[in-house]
Parts: sequence; structure tokens; C-alpha cells
Amino acid sequence: MPTTGVATTKSSVLSTINPDGSRKWIKPRPSKGQFWRYRRAVASILIAFFTLIPYIKMNGRPIVQLDISHRVFALFGSVFYPTDTVILALFVVSIFLGIFLVTALAGRAWCGWACPQTVYMELLYRPVERLFEGVPGKKSKKGGWRRPAKYLTYLMLSAFLAHTFIAYFVGVEELRIWVTRSPFQHPTSFLVMAGVTTMMMFDFCYFREQTCLVACPYGRMQSVLLDRNSLIVSYDPTRGEPRGKKRRKAKKGTGDVSLRVIEGTPPTTSPCTATEPPTEDAQGDCIDCLMCVTTCPTGIDIRNGLQMECIHCTQCIDACDSVMEKIGKPRGLIRYSSQAAMEHGKRTLLRPRVIIYPLILSVLLAALVVVFATKDPAEVTILRARGTLPYFRVTENEIDRIGTRVKVRVRNRTDKPVAYTFTLADVPGGGISLGTDTLLVEPFGLETAEAILLVPPIEYGPRGHRTITIQTTGSDGFDSEVTYDLVGPAWIEKPSGG
Repeated sequence: MPTTGVATTKSSVLSTINPDGSRKWIKPRPSKGQFWRYRRAVASILIAFFTLIPYIKMNGRPIVQLDISHRVFALFGSVFYPTDTVILALFVVSIFLGIFLVTALAGRAWCGWACPQTVYMELLYRPVERLFEGVPGKKSKKGGWRRPAKYLTYLMLSAFLAHTFIAYFVGVEELRIWVTRSPFQHPTSFLVMAGVTTMMMFDFCYFREQTCLVACPYGRMQSVLLDRNSLIVSYDPTRGEPRGKKRRKAKKGTGDVSLRVIEGTPPTTSPCTATEPPTEDAQGDCIDCLMCVTTCPTGIDIRNGLQMECIHCTQCIDACDSVMEKIGKPRGLIRYSSQAAMEHGKRTLLRPRVIIYPLILSVLLAALVVVFATKDPAEVTILRARGTLPYFRVTENEIDRIGTRVKVRVRNRTDKPVAYTFTLADVPGGGISLGTDTLLVEPFGLETAEAILLVPPIEYGPRGHRTITIQTTGSDGFDSEVTYDLVGPAWIEKPSGG
């Protein structure tokens, strides 16, 4: 009998777990429809960008580089450091808020169209698997060499992805040295490359869709990020239910013929024995062919409604549209829509979160632009020298002054070399001894020099404390003042005539 209403799952376990607890391996059947072609084009562009970005340079650096070992981060010609906490905080919060906004408008568009896990799994690794093993649902390819060849291809792809990924952190020049040298000359970096390749193999060869279902928190967050007007991949139960196998009227004298619209599946009822009356008019458009299930990369049944496992890859839309065309029904039984539109036929685009998110995001981006635009071209830090006395007496030309050893650290944020000079701005008779007239710092470089701050004893006062101002001037016009607290001998002025 035909199924009525929305289908329910046969068990409460995940779509990738059998009722007995064993792993259910998902091998989706590709559905090459309109959305599949769009996704393939988007994935090709993203893979090309991911591969080429480490080689594209701006201002002498890759447009994206996360050099963790040197704590330098480059982004589109600008260089950032761990001390840029305000910029980092604004950038991270803006990214998360942008994800919230995209999710509220277009559901999990990131997961199905741009996430590296989906892009490489569905449009690189699974096609390789089908190349060697055949398309699921069709005759499997035979040959004992196919399985080793498949995993060898996986290994080469994983090694390539691992090296590309590492290039974002060490740069292509350093990576080229790693690749060309013997592993015994750089065991640590070789282990890093081997470890990343192994993780790629584990992810794309074994863990696969479990990354989306178990490891990634985004699917569990969608319950609070989505609302009933968010655009999601939806099944139309009003049009599709009650579902059941379609029947057509046979020619006069031959009875009724049951017709299953699944590729390669013959009629299940003989023309000579069919006696059931046709029920096509009482059924919905869904013929329960399960093509939407067999093509799903996470193994769910989209007819059960919005589910955490759905990554909005649109494979079920392409599969269902192809079936609808074969049976002469309109496309769109499964389509991009919203829960509100499915229930009431109307979707509300403007709603509080769609208004509030852009407003907050605009404020954050404006603050980010202001902070970035007003960022100083250099960063000067005064550090106390370790292993030295707090102060000592220095006598020059019969003039006594109190010396304090410090380290002057200058970070040049520009793409040109700059020479910096230092003076004590507010200490009469004071000075700073650096050993050289200027401190030259290379583009985007960091230099540290030892210096001695010279202050007359009278400047310390009766409490032996003095706050001084160190003025830094750069050959590029940079001018900055940094305060520093000194500890010295207490100075008590003797009464006159004493």
C-alpha cells in the first residue's frame, strides 16, 4: 500500500549508523543536474584559489600567510602581529557574525558549497572512488589492482593537499626546501608533513561524512542560527504526499501495469495478472523511488524535514528533478525554500535578525577599518634588561648620572627599511646611549638593541622614582612617544649652608 504522510525513520540512530551500532558506509550515487554543475564550477574555482594563494604575493609577502613560528600574519599585503589584539578581535567577531547572517538568509550554504570538507570529499575523493570501483547502483568494476590503486591515488592527493596547507604557514620557499632536502636533515618538518598527510588520509578515506556529523559543531548550531524563514533544502509534503509507486492505465484488455520510475527497474506486476485499480489520482507526486536518499552524502531522507545531518548540497534536488521529468511532473518537489513558505506559501525576508545582524556587522567593519587605518607604521617597546642591577652610577666629564640598562625593540610595519633615533624628551641633562646613532630595521622586520638610559640623580626625587618619555623618530616621518618607569636612588636636597 502507498505510504501516507511524511516518512519516519526506521531507527533513532544516525543515518551513518546501523541499528546494531555498526558503521554504515555511505556511497552516494551522483546526480548530475543543474545544481551539481553549479557546485562543480564553484568547487573548481575554490580549489584553484586554495592552491594558488600561497604563490601570489603582495608587498613581498603571500596574500595570505599564517607564520605561527615567527608570529607574523600577512593578509592582502598587510602584516599583523599578536599584539594587534583589537584588529584580531574585530576580525574574528565579524567573521562569526557574517556566518550568522548567511545562515539566517541561505541556511547552510557554506557547508554544501564552500566548506573544504565538502568540496574535496564530494568533488575530488568520491569521484576517484567511483573511477576505480564504479558508480553505486550500477555494476561494480572488477580487478584486484583497483583497490590498491585507489588508495595510492588517495595518498598522492592527500600529500598534495597537506603540502598546500602547510604552505600557508611556512611559505612556498621554505616548503620547497623541505621537499628537496633529505628527511634526515629536517626530521621535525618531515614529521609535520607526514602527520598532516596522515590526517588528510584519515579524514577523507575513513572519517568522511562523520566530520560533518560528529566533529563539526555547525550542524548542531543551526537550530539557533536558522529560523522558519531561512532558505533551506526542503521537501514539499503537500505536493508529494501520500507517496507511492505510480500506476498507469494499460491498453484495453491487458489490465493495469505497475510502473516504477527507477532507472533500469522493470515493472513489478505482470500485465496478465494485475487487477488493482489505478490509484495515481489519489497519490502525491513522490513515487518513493528513494533516489533522494541514495544520492545524499550523509545518507538522510530529506522527506523527514530539516535535519542536523543535512549539509544543503542540493544532490537530492537534482535527483528528484530528474525523476519528475521522467514521469511528466513539474520540477521542484524538493527545492530551496523555507519552512514558513512550505506551510503557508509565503516567506518573510525582512525579520529582526536579518536587520540586526547587518547593523552590528556594519559597526564592526567600520571599527575595523578605522583601527586599521590609524595603525602606527612602527611599534616601539621598552623592556627591562634581564640579569642586571636596577641602576648604576655613570660618571662622564665629572658629571654623575644614574644609568639603567634596557632593551629597545622596534617593529617596522612598512615595506621599506627605516632608520630610527631615540631621545629622552622630558629629562633635563638626560640621554640615551644606544651604541649607534640610529637603529636600522628592514621591511616588516623586528630589531632589538640594548640601551642605557642616563638620568641625573636629582631627577629621581625623594622617593627614588622617575617616569620618563622616550621619543622615537623614524626616517619615514614616524614619531612616537613611549613612557617608562625608572627606579633609582632617592635624592634629598641638602639645605643651603649645610
